[in-house]
Amino acid sequence: MSSAKSNAFQRTLQITLGLAVLTLIVLTVYLRERHAPVGNTAIIPAGRLEMDFYDWEQRHAAIMAIKDTFNPEVVLVGDSITHLWGGVPQQSAPRGNRGSESWNALFGNRPALNLGFGWDRTQNVLKRIELGELDGLTPKAIVILIGTNNLARSRNARENTPVEIAEGIALILDRCRAKCPTARLILMAVFPRGEKRSDPLRAKVARINDLIAKFAVKPGVIYLDLAAAFTNTDGSIPKELMNDFLHPTEKGYAIWAEKLRAVLP
Repeated sequence: MSSAKSNAFQRTLQITLGLAVLTLIVLTVYLRERHAPVGNTAIIPAGRLEMDFYDWEQRHAAIMAIKDTFNPEVVLVGDSITHLWGGVPQQSAPRGNRGSESWNALFGNRPALNLGFGWDRTQNVLKRIELGELDGLTPKAIVILIGTNNLARSRNARENTPVEIAEGIALILDRCRAKCPTARLILMAVFPRGEKRSDPLRAKVARINDLIAKFAVKPGVIYLDLAAAFTNTDGSIPKELMNDFLHPTEKGYAIWAEKLRAVLP
């Protein structure tokens, strides 16, 4: 065999072997993903999953340092919607305390603890409860608003179905009851999101709320749905209430405060 033919044969062999190895890698990944355990990630406690406008671990540490010093009568558990409202711990970031006026009007001197964390999903709340954020507290009420971020898919977490999200919320209710057995649990319907009624997220949110509304049959649980208060007669969300069609403005928070006032003990 000539030198030229030998070199060509070696190159062909190398290419063939390379393609074989690549095919094997792709096939291995495919089989691993196909046969990976399929479970509801919304009920598996998880620490910080996403980067946001604040430090997740630092906020948790601040809560753990302060929560026992003023024995809150009301605890609010949630994601950025709750986080950005106001209260303790103070949020120094520019995006924080969007609704401080309505927060102060609702709670006044009444001690209230804000356990809202931007970008949190149900699994993050379960982790924070596991880490002790409710330990030792005896609030009269716990307000729970969570689940909208479970509808988002990222590199770090998959999108959950409404049924999965409802299961995660049910577990949060159970964990809150176990930690604070005398507290009234005020379960908020997931807020409407997307400007128009036709937004695909609206149907998913509605399905979640249909499922979690049934949790109000549990002793000490109140279900509160603000969809009608946040939308026009055509179903659209006014920008003056949610300028990004997800997070309340000061006027939006004022509506939430007014509705909460009627059910807080």
